[in-house]
Amino acid sequence: MLPFFGPTQVMLLLSLVSLAASCTEKERSSLLQFISELSRDGGLSSSWRNASDCCKWEGIVCSSDGTTITDVTLSSRSLQGPISPSLGNLTGLLHLDLSNNMLSGGLPMELLSSKSILVLDVSFNQLEGDIDDLASLAPRQPLQVLNISSNLLTGQFTSATWRGMVNLVTLNASNNTFTGKIPMHFCNISPSFAVLELSYNQLSSTVPKGFGNCSALRVLKAGHNNLSGSLPDELFNATSLEHLAFPNNYLNGVLDGSPITNLRNLATLDLGGNILTGSIPDSIGQLKKLEELRLDRNSMSGELPSSLGNCTNLIIIDLKANNFSGELAKVNFSTLHNLEIFDLVYNSFTGTVPESIYSCRNLIALRPSGNLLHGQLSPRIRNLKSLTFLSIGYNNFTNITNTLQILKSCKNLTVLLIGSNFINETMPDDNSIDGFENLQALDIGSCQLSGKIPFWISKLTKLELLILQGNRLSGPIPTWIISLNYLSYLDISNNSLTGEIPVAIMLASEKTATHFDPKIFNLPVYDNNPSRQYRILVTVPKTLDLSSNNLTGVIPPDIGQVKSLLSLNISFNNLMGPIPSSISNLANLQLLDLSNNNITGEVPAALQNLHFLSKFNVSNNDLEGPIPTGGQFATFQNSSFDGNPKLCGSILDRRCSSTEVGPVSIVDRKPFGSKVIFAIAFGVFFGVGVLYDQMVLYRYFGLEKFVLT
Repeated sequence: MLPFFGPTQVMLLLSLVSLAASCTEKERSSLLQFISELSRDGGLSSSWRNASDCCKWEGIVCSSDGTTITDVTLSSRSLQGPISPSLGNLTGLLHLDLSNNMLSGGLPMELLSSKSILVLDVSFNQLEGDIDDLASLAPRQPLQVLNISSNLLTGQFTSATWRGMVNLVTLNASNNTFTGKIPMHFCNISPSFAVLELSYNQLSSTVPKGFGNCSALRVLKAGHNNLSGSLPDELFNATSLEHLAFPNNYLNGVLDGSPITNLRNLATLDLGGNILTGSIPDSIGQLKKLEELRLDRNSMSGELPSSLGNCTNLIIIDLKANNFSGELAKVNFSTLHNLEIFDLVYNSFTGTVPESIYSCRNLIALRPSGNLLHGQLSPRIRNLKSLTFLSIGYNNFTNITNTLQILKSCKNLTVLLIGSNFINETMPDDNSIDGFENLQALDIGSCQLSGKIPFWISKLTKLELLILQGNRLSGPIPTWIISLNYLSYLDISNNSLTGEIPVAIMLASEKTATHFDPKIFNLPVYDNNPSRQYRILVTVPKTLDLSSNNLTGVIPPDIGQVKSLLSLNISFNNLMGPIPSSISNLANLQLLDLSNNNITGEVPAALQNLHFLSKFNVSNNDLEGPIPTGGQFATFQNSSFDGNPKLCGSILDRRCSSTEVGPVSIVDRKPFGSKVIFAIAFGVFFGVGVLYDQMVLYRYFGLEKFVLT
């Protein structure tokens, strides 16, 4: 018979249950100690003050009976300061996530020596210290997952360092400053070891043979280090490998076809940015699960093996910047139904674009530019409904009219780069070219096309970047260009354009925020450091290049309204009149080239206010008077002023008379070091540092020519 509980007994029982479900005072104190030592707590202290039971605190999870803290998840909370060793007092803690904060100091040994923590993630902070200190840890730690990536940690990986980590399954130590040899002893210490990520460090030596004994290893990534030598055959005995990535090292030798067949589970093979030679082995076709094949920026050669068509799960093929040759038609691409990115730029492929490529219905980005291809695009390219990025420049394609008529049916096309083809043809001015409604970047440069700037371009209402340089286009700059409301980059240099610079040429209104659609960012941008790649979306840097034409009249004073203009080049024309002082309003300007015209008057002293101006040229004009001496003018060479015999100043060793010396303007000296405008020069385009896209990048950024890699 059940006992009867009155109201008083029920309340007493509930209070006892509530008390039993509360976290201990020791755990509560440990958490409060952690917060108190932070210089910024992300508002946690005020949030936690609302409840006395720390099991109810934000970011804290307790066991089902409410007696023990099991999870502390405080990622991306803007926490700043050291990690308190007091967290090691949480004896039931299983998971600790402090990633994506601004935590500094060392990684407390109390956490690594915890008898309970299984997962520890302190990635993306500012932790520092020598990892060698781990050697003092007691043996048989329960830790299974350790993520210390993206910090400032140093030291070497020795067998003594990790001897206590017998249960370790995953270690991510990428993006630190670790040195020494790449470790392979994890598999000897922990038989279940499966994931090792060491990219972006300073590791050297060769790839250890011992990885072949790692029966459970699934992920091995050590890109962007200083590894050398060839891949040992023993490595391919690690038959559980799914992701093998050593990009941007100094690995050499050939990709041996026999051992690689052991990796039947391989989904990612990334050996780009090394010095590998030889060809792609025919046995590559036995890797049925392969999804990403990245062999870019090596010295590989030969034809593509026909067996590549057997890798039916391929999503990405990146072979750019090698010495591959032969005809692409040797591979039957119609079997690659999942292929999304196919990058062949800067090789020596010959023949035509094979018809089978047009069966890859999921293809998003296709770049065969910088090869020896010829012929015409097939109408079957219309089957590529997902195609957003197409670069076929620097080949020998013909019939630009037919090309545009076909491509206008690719409704999702956002970037179209077809320059350096169609040599000496005529620019089509056919009103039937009325597609391309989503096009944001168009390059038809370096084709020596005759004709005029075609009216159909005025229909590209989303266009942000237009390159028509290096043709033989004539006639005036059309006034309808004002209808391109998003246009932020215009290069129509090296043509035969005439007439005055229309006020309508002023690039997109300052109130218009222009940016590329993120869907088109499928290929990375490389600068002259091959270990860095950029996929960041940024506002398109405003650039105007009208140089090397036959333009007349004056420089429109309204140019000063384009406040975010980075590069202005109107050199080698027949312009006259003064330099508008309104140019001084272009506070972000980095390049200003007015050379080789008939410009008169003085160099406006107000131009001293252009604090970011790094390239300046007014040579070969008819300027006179003193050259300003303040601001960036102290950094320019005298060649910037050559061919102006009436100019004077210390930079020319030509003294000015007292009547010529005017008042020196007061230069704005507000700090500007934090505004590093050049940082925006990455992430807009898809160059690789190779012939075709490199030229586009050079003209696009308008400042520094990137190095071929």
